[in-house]
Amino acid sequence: MAEQYGKDDIVVLLGAPNVDSCLVQFETVTRGDPTYAGPLAGIELDLPTFHVFEPEIKILIDTERYASLIETLELGLEADTIVKALQDARGSVSQIET
Repeated sequence: MAEQYGKDDIVVLLGAPNVDSCLVQFETVTRGDPTYAGPLAGIELDLPTFHVFEPEIKILIDTERYASLIETLELGLEADTIVKALQDARGSVSQIET
């Protein structure tokens, strides 16, 4: 998709349930597949990437939909740890304008 449509109109939204899987997915769509086993091995897409738990994303989702589909997961997972890890991986620079 990045090759076909360009990187400017693509944002990756993650829903990984833990820090490790979130960071692997982040690295895959930004710096290339860290396992060098998939089609993105060595391909740096540098796509803006967020987790559905991040405040910048939560405010974009209808409150009732978020509550019914995501909020329970957020409460049961290490949401703050996941968000912090992804922000650290990005260099704590927000990639989206709200």
